[in-house]
Amino acid sequence: MSRLAAPVPPLLANPPFNVSNWWDAKLENDPRWEFGTPPTGNANFAWVQHFLHHLARNGTAGFVLANGSLSSNSGGEGDIRRKLIEAELVDCIVAMPDKLFFNTGIPVSLWFISKDRHGNGHRKRLGEVLFIDARKLGTMLSRRLRELTDEDITKIASTYHSWRNPRGEYEDIPGFAKSASLDDIKQHDFVLSPGRYVGAEETVVDQEIVDEKIQRLKIELFTEFDRGLQLEKQIRDRLGDLGV
Repeated sequence: MSRLAAPVPPLLANPPFNVSNWWDAKLENDPRWEFGTPPTGNANFAWVQHFLHHLARNGTAGFVLANGSLSSNSGGEGDIRRKLIEAELVDCIVAMPDKLFFNTGIPVSLWFISKDRHGNGHRKRLGEVLFIDARKLGTMLSRRLRELTDEDITKIASTYHSWRNPRGEYEDIPGFAKSASLDDIKQHDFVLSPGRYVGAEETVVDQEIVDEKIQRLKIELFTEFDRGLQLEKQIRDRLGDLGV
């Protein structure tokens, strides 16, 4: 009698967001980049492919990424995302509310990718991706920090499990959850923002912290002032050369 394989535990990860200084020339032909070489200025899709590369043949991974990963096309990220979707590896995307972390207030998304989408103990979900828009959930503990209640967590988890469970009674919930076809996703240019699919109003979220934005704008303004002074000097010098 053959021995039954032990269940494979899921991989859970919270990689750093939008890392810009990660690249090394030795990574150029790395075997992990099966779906495309990630841009040198952002490690988001390096992390995605790293997790995928190390998954068992029937493994599932859940991880947190900045929301830019859902829609960015810079540096080939859009092509990598499209290939992951077309390869039937993206299982579920959950849009989370902002202010869930102590060190940053930006909203994030939960990604679930899986090599076990063919019905092995789960409902066969090929040709579909589950989108959950949880941006309105959570309770503010302070001006800068939000917490998901047990009820919020249960609502998200039970929706995903009912979608994946062969005996689950999943139904789309307008404004919260939608099981979208690959054709639907293709019509949205392979953008994975849940608000586009569940019927919730798509909001444009400024992910930059106010203090950081003020500092950045101040530097940009002073740079323009300096550039203006340099231009004025050049004009004065040339007019002087002309004897004007």
